[in-house]
Amino acid sequence: MGPSTPGRGIVAAVDVHFPPDGGARAAVVLAGDMSFQKIVGMRSVWVSDVAPYVPGRFFEREPPPLLAVLAAVPALDLLLVDGYVALDPDGTPGLGVHVARTGLVSTVVGVAKTPFRAATHAVPVLRGTSTRPLHVTATGVDR
Repeated sequence: MGPSTPGRGIVAAVDVHFPPDGGARAAVVLAGDMSFQKIVGMRSVWVSDVAPYVPGRFFEREPPPLLAVLAAVPALDLLLVDGYVALDPDGTPGLGVHVARTGLVSTVVGVAKTPFRAATHAVPVLRGTSTRPLHVTATGVDR
C-alpha cells in the first residue's frame, strides 16, 4: 500500500488489553473520517499466546494481537496507536514504526500518555482543561 491522504478513507484506532491471567484482547474502531463522528465498524480478537511483559520492550508484545485484529479490517488510510511511533528523533522504532513496516497502513499516529525521555520530537497535546499533555508522534504525515 502506498502513501495515502489522511481523512479521505478509513481511519482507525486500535488498542490491546492484557488481562492479568494471560492472553490479549485487541480491538479496533473504524471511522469514515478523522473526526470519528461516524463509526463504520468495530472488531476485536482474542490472542491466547502472547509474549511476557518486559519493561522497555512494549513493541515486541503488542504487535501480534494488534496485527491480528488489523487483518480483519479493510485497508486503512491512518491508524492511531496507544504508544510512540518512534522512540527518538533519530527514528528508533517504537510500536508505530513496527506497525507501519507491515505495509498495512502508511500513516500511523502514536498517542502516548507517559513521557519517554528520548522522545524529544513528540508533540505535546493538551486535552480540554488538562495540564498533563499527551505525547504525539507519527510516520507518513508531516508534524
